[in-house]
Amino acid sequence: MLDERVLTVLARLEAEDRVERDAGLRPDQRSRQVEPTTGRFLFALAAAQPGINALELGGSRGYSAIWLAAGARLEAGRVVSIERDAGKCAAWRTNLADAGLEEWAELVEGDAFEVLRETRDTFDLVFLDAEKDDYEALFGLARPLLEVGGLVVADNVLSHADPLARYSEARQADQTLSSLTLPLDRGLELSTILAEAPTS
Repeated sequence: MLDERVLTVLARLEAEDRVERDAGLRPDQRSRQVEPTTGRFLFALAAAQPGINALELGGSRGYSAIWLAAGARLEAGRVVSIERDAGKCAAWRTNLADAGLEEWAELVEGDAFEVLRETRDTFDLVFLDAEKDDYEALFGLARPLLEVGGLVVADNVLSHADPLARYSEARQADQTLSSLTLPLDRGLELSTILAEAPTS
């Protein structure tokens, strides 16, 4: 739920993000968090499915994980977030604790490629918000962790059309998916799993 603790941390992170952007910090020095409206969309997705298991690729300082975990806790769900930057991981843990969401969110500190190759869990929702050149490979690693009906949400497909236009085109051409581009904020590609991917 969006209680006062959650809303206070979200507002603080939004203010910090504005300051960093106004200061012209490089992307790798900023939180690179989603827009608040995208956060609310993620909250709605997580809240709508009882017992949801959500996976976030690119946790940064925890802003989107807070939205996901706040939705997941409504019906006993959980969020697993992967982030490799040690400084951002420390901030993630602090922010999730400040929001009172540690019970519903877990941080895995490490390289997403290595973590996904070792993961045996299954998930209902994957939120992809990592380095843009890695989207295609990360999707390939994450897809086997989703059953039919699972959803992949990829951020930045309109703001970073090069290279992510190719990502969207590939998802929409895949007959084992139902995929569409949602023009919300920086652009989201929503891909629902219709059937298992063909094996080569």
